[in-house]
Amino acid sequence: MKITYNWLKDFVAIKIPPRELADKLTMAGLEVVSLEGKAGDFVLEIEVTSNRPDWLSVYGIAREVAAITGSKLRAYSVERRAYSKNLSAIRYPLHANNSRLFSIQIENKKDCPLYTARIIRGVKAGPSPEWLRKRLELVGCRSVNNIVDITNYVLFELGEPLHTFDLDRLVRKFASSQVLPFKIIVKRAKNGEEIVTIDGIKRVLNEKILVIASEVGEHVNTRTCEHANTPIAIAGIMGGRDTEVTEGTKNILLEAAVFNPIVVRRGRQALGLQSESSYRFERGIDLGIVEKASSRARELIEEIAGGEEAAFEINGVSKLKPKNITLETENVNNLLGENIPPVKIKTILSSLGFKVKAKVKNSFSIGVPSFRQDVNLGVDLIEEIARSYGYEKIPQSIPKVSPSVTIRERRDLVSNIKNMLVSLGLNEAITYSLMDSKILNDFNASSLSAIGLMNPLSQEQEVLRTTLLPGLIRAIAYNLNQKQDYVALFEAANVFLKEGNAPCEELKLGIALSGTKTILLNEGAVKDELGLLNLKGIIEALFGRLGIKDYVFVNSLQGSQAAVYINKEKVGLMSMLSSALLDKCGIKNKDVFTLEVSLEKILSYAALDKKYAPAPKYPGITRDISFILKTENSVKEMLSELREKGRPLLCSLKIVDYYKGKQIPAGYRGLTLSCLYGSSERTLTEEEVQPIHNLICSMLTGEFGAKMR
Repeated sequence: MKITYNWLKDFVAIKIPPRELADKLTMAGLEVVSLEGKAGDFVLEIEVTSNRPDWLSVYGIAREVAAITGSKLRAYSVERRAYSKNLSAIRYPLHANNSRLFSIQIENKKDCPLYTARIIRGVKAGPSPEWLRKRLELVGCRSVNNIVDITNYVLFELGEPLHTFDLDRLVRKFASSQVLPFKIIVKRAKNGEEIVTIDGIKRVLNEKILVIASEVGEHVNTRTCEHANTPIAIAGIMGGRDTEVTEGTKNILLEAAVFNPIVVRRGRQALGLQSESSYRFERGIDLGIVEKASSRARELIEEIAGGEEAAFEINGVSKLKPKNITLETENVNNLLGENIPPVKIKTILSSLGFKVKAKVKNSFSIGVPSFRQDVNLGVDLIEEIARSYGYEKIPQSIPKVSPSVTIRERRDLVSNIKNMLVSLGLNEAITYSLMDSKILNDFNASSLSAIGLMNPLSQEQEVLRTTLLPGLIRAIAYNLNQKQDYVALFEAANVFLKEGNAPCEELKLGIALSGTKTILLNEGAVKDELGLLNLKGIIEALFGRLGIKDYVFVNSLQGSQAAVYINKEKVGLMSMLSSALLDKCGIKNKDVFTLEVSLEKILSYAALDKKYAPAPKYPGITRDISFILKTENSVKEMLSELREKGRPLLCSLKIVDYYKGKQIPAGYRGLTLSCLYGSSERTLTEEEVQPIHNLICSMLTGEFGAKMR
């Protein structure tokens, strides 16, 4: 949003230089991204947040300047006067039994809560005066003609987009003879309807797009009129070329309205067309400014282009239900940590346009103005007080309540889990929390249990996720399409579920693997195809880090899934995704393996208190066993039985080497076990160790079918 220093001074007496003003605005939340001296003025470019559409106008920013500097804001007054009753001066014959030049019809008040229009006759379109052209050019708007320039001027000054139609061209478009009355209709377009906008481009419309249409009086045969009830403008976005104001324009119809932000946004996205008007309508227009902006434009048109108002019509609600918030000064001071006097609080809020009334001692009833629909709670008011008072004036203070140790430990634990997964060769992904409900059904996560958005931006972002897997699979597909051979991703984040009438969040861990991992050995590189066993190893490493021992994996009958249980409670599921699902996700000729577990449940079983054993007094004896084993044999079961048979002298048994290469037959894998024998009472002899070691070797070859190397 660009404004000029001198334009601001029309509404507030600024006594500080432009640079200091820019610094104060930035400190108050209106970040000034650039300040440039130009043509005897200064242009400030301000970054406006989406929740503050009232800042998209010179007057709105002048209100902030007045509050920040302690100056008085000049009231914005426009003369309200009766319009001319000389209807014959318009030149159009009025149909019998009608006393109105036109009427307004809104098909759906949700699409258009308010629509106003006025006819101004006898204008003279031409070049704008120098002061008007200069102000528009400084804020980046090119001059067209005096009529269009005035509507743009009011848009920047008050934040209300206006549009003017050439009334003569509008009426001729719908009837062979110029006959009144006519009707302005605000409606949805029909699929396939077309309109040529003022930029000369033919636009094909659909039923999601809101348009302005018109039709003539009942006595005119509209069936013989090719253009009857067709769009003359795209509501809130751009007007049509057939009714635009030109140098020959004599009579105009001036539109000022409020359109539904979501409808305008969808229309803009469908057409790929953005304008200064659509930018403001998408963020919301103040109902209270519409008539004032229209009157201001009429005033300037009569002053600059001549003419006289001949008719004014309004349809819709021009005022919102008053909103009042109770504010306690004690709450203000407790939250900010600064004792701000009640008088100062009242002054700040009043200068920002709030109506402040004292209720009881140190308590106020605050009336929220129509242009501040973002203010709903007491804390919103406290934020406004802090901004205007100055964050830099509020001293630092130590929190009176210590942060929860449990929350901090939990956060650190999740961070440690992420670090461990990274050390295992995985990369962290951060995906969107919003998704398409159809995708949830594809992943066997019912969309009925998902929390939907009332006003989604698009179909792809209509519900909150109940699973992390769709986002991870989308990331896997993207990386595979970038010719990556090996993709291993994880995400630890919240999913959102329905719990009765209230939503709840659950922390989950999702992992997705795909491709071939290259392992470098002395003999060369070995390609290792990823699979469910890789996921199993990852989750076992995680459980080992968290001290979880009582866990099992239960395979499905199809063999493509395995459920993860801790203490007989299901905490997650490992899966190999079907080719049909992968095709929908854009992945072809690749296998993808996923794991999703509830971190909430896993952390509840974590045994974080570590117990340390004393260092052994006597040295141990280490023996290694190298062998090959069939890939379908369970290593976990094998190790469990060997440990049981080797007690009490077998202190440790672990795999120290895993090998798959040319020397290993197909269907086998090479393993090396390291056996540590020892005693807490004495140093063992070879004669004591050898029988146990022989037993372990015989069990490997006998019970488990291993072949010694």
